[in-house]
Amino acid sequence: MAKKRTKSKSKKTTTTAKRKLSFKPSKQNKIIFGSLLIVLSIALFFSFMSFYFTWQEDQSMLSQFADRNVEASNLLNKFGANVSHFFMYRGFGLASFVFPFLLAITGLYLFLGLDGKRLIYKWIWGLVGVIWGSIALGFFAADYPLLGGLIGYEMNDFLQDYTGKIGVFLILIFVLMVILVRLFNFTPEGFANFFKRQKQKIKSDFKEEPTVHTKDTPIEDEEDGLLLTTEDTVPEKVDTYTHKKDIPPLDEAGLDVNIPEDEESDIALKVEETPVEEEETDAKAAKLVEDFGEFDPKLELGNYKFPTLDLLEAHGASGGITINQEELEENKNRIVSTLKNYKIGIAQIKATIGPTVTLYEIVPEAGIRISKIKNLEDDIALSLAALGIRIIAPIPGKGTVGIEVPNKNATIVSMRSVIASNKFQKAEMELPIAFGKTISNETFVVDLAKMPHLLMAGATGQGKSVGLNAVITSLLYKKHPAEVKFIFVDPKKVELTLYNKIERHFLAKLPDSDEAIITDNTKVINTLNSLCIEMDNRYELLKTAMVRNIKEYNVKFKARKLNPNEGHKFLPYIVLVIDEFADLIMTAGKEVETPIARLAQLARAIGIHLIIATQRPSVNVITGIIKANFPARIAFRVTSKIDSRTILDAQGADQLIGRGDMLYTQGNDVTRLQCAFVDTPEVAKITDYIGSQRAYPEAHLLPEYVGEESGTSLDNDIEDRDAMFREAAEVIVTAQQGSASLIQRKLKLGYNRAGRIIDQLEAAGIVGPFEGSKARQVLVPDMYALDQLLENEAK
Repeated sequence: MAKKRTKSKSKKTTTTAKRKLSFKPSKQNKIIFGSLLIVLSIALFFSFMSFYFTWQEDQSMLSQFADRNVEASNLLNKFGANVSHFFMYRGFGLASFVFPFLLAITGLYLFLGLDGKRLIYKWIWGLVGVIWGSIALGFFAADYPLLGGLIGYEMNDFLQDYTGKIGVFLILIFVLMVILVRLFNFTPEGFANFFKRQKQKIKSDFKEEPTVHTKDTPIEDEEDGLLLTTEDTVPEKVDTYTHKKDIPPLDEAGLDVNIPEDEESDIALKVEETPVEEEETDAKAAKLVEDFGEFDPKLELGNYKFPTLDLLEAHGASGGITINQEELEENKNRIVSTLKNYKIGIAQIKATIGPTVTLYEIVPEAGIRISKIKNLEDDIALSLAALGIRIIAPIPGKGTVGIEVPNKNATIVSMRSVIASNKFQKAEMELPIAFGKTISNETFVVDLAKMPHLLMAGATGQGKSVGLNAVITSLLYKKHPAEVKFIFVDPKKVELTLYNKIERHFLAKLPDSDEAIITDNTKVINTLNSLCIEMDNRYELLKTAMVRNIKEYNVKFKARKLNPNEGHKFLPYIVLVIDEFADLIMTAGKEVETPIARLAQLARAIGIHLIIATQRPSVNVITGIIKANFPARIAFRVTSKIDSRTILDAQGADQLIGRGDMLYTQGNDVTRLQCAFVDTPEVAKITDYIGSQRAYPEAHLLPEYVGEESGTSLDNDIEDRDAMFREAAEVIVTAQQGSASLIQRKLKLGYNRAGRIIDQLEAAGIVGPFEGSKARQVLVPDMYALDQLLENEAK
């Protein structure tokens, strides 16, 4: 028993000895020692700096360090004089400045609690640099021993005794090459590319906007050993704004100019039956272009000036996003501990900081089911005490799981910063829209012409109106009044009234309408049907011009290959904006939904695009027909998961934090954005600036539309009847269905003519009065009764 006790005692003593030998400083000691090294590095730096100004005065007191009555001229007195004399004169000279740098880095690593494995690597290469610098200074400045120090002078002298000056020079070149290759990944190709980039940068400095820099901040957790890497993009301040309105659009420069005439003639020979006439047309067009130049739609308002950047306010912090290290570390530890409680291990975690939300990307350990993490959404939200988190499992295109956590202090994304961004200014798009910034603080720009329509939904006060203003502002800053026209539908009567000031520049309306911004639901129905007529007319023009879309048509018209006397004209893009769609559906129903669905299905090719916003993303408002034709959708914060599924076909919109926080999808991935903020006074400044300039004589007029309800008071004058009246009456009686659309389809007539004929049929007693969305009642039972009715009228 005694032996066993002695053995156990000896084991205990060895283990305690091992514990005593293994020294691991606490976090407090690391902070204290790190602070000491930082202070020491600062002291050495000022001592070394002062040495080159005071070394002659301090030579006499170097041996009198213990005498308190003697003072030195060095900034750090006798301590500085002795230390700097040791390093600078007896040591490595100017190369000694590396030592304060190395001490400062070591102190920072200890102070911040970072991984110190790379410190040895830095010290080794730092000492190599000190020795190389000292010998190089001793070689090139042999007459000035203070520059290279005594060590540099003596080592240089020693090497020259064996290799001569040329040998020392070659050794220095070789060591320098080793340092460049090992530390800076030097290659001959990289060296050549560096000079090419510098040359291009000098050329483009006067043209380009400031770029966006990315900085990485590593954070090391002491207990878990997980590296949290934060990515933050900080845009530089933009002082000036230049609109490059003289540069032709991409389609002008790419579709017509680069195609030689003979190649176009070959294409025409395959399509046309009369190639000679086509060749003559091309020749005439070329002659017109040679004499008068290409047609310029902007010429009528040639002095139009685009809005300047100073009309917008720089909301929020001008320096970009500030990184709160404590918040990042705290959230990271809570996420890791919560997942550990459910036995979910993490191999790596990274944080990407956005203006409103921080995305924590985690790489789970092998064998962990992703669905298990997804089910812990509420538990993680509880541990973080966050307003609402969103888990993306997995992130598309990456092998990670994303956890989006709202920032405690959100950053406002100003419209000014988005408009001034290089990405928006250089956007080669037909209708560029800058929505705001992504979760990685990058400006998000999309092309409305490629969406081709946009559906916006969200609860009251979550940012829909600001989002609409951001869309409209983007187009006003980028497009000329000749290139785009807006139709505004505002049932609230207050949201879009500011744009009345630019009526004769950018707005379109019905011919008999007093106000361009539509607030009456009856006028909305007429406007939508008028847009359908405009769509049909444009398709006829495209058919005649033998082109497929509005871009090709306008290029051909600018090249003077289309004759205006035959009805051809330059076609601007038309953007229909409806602020509250639910109100229209409730009051008008099918009369609104049908033309909107028709426009959404067909209007893309001829440049008519719809932007619809609603507070109620319910299935009776956003119907299947609407959703099928609106692949691009934006969801602001909604109240339930059902509403989120209705608008996005996915969850997540119910967990947004409001105030412009939104999700954008275009039929595939869902992107989280912070919508750019543009305030009402800013919109007023922009509209005042545009409205004060010379405008067109009137707003852009849409085709006239005569509604079915407007013809009930017409007289039954047989002489004024349409030439197709008899055929239309036979169609109506045969089908026993009284509607203008039936006449339009069967007799291939336009809306206006079909509407007039249906009025004449009503006046003749063949069809009944207008009954809303229902078809009119046919009062004549068969063809025999019709013949009798018309014969009696003729008598």
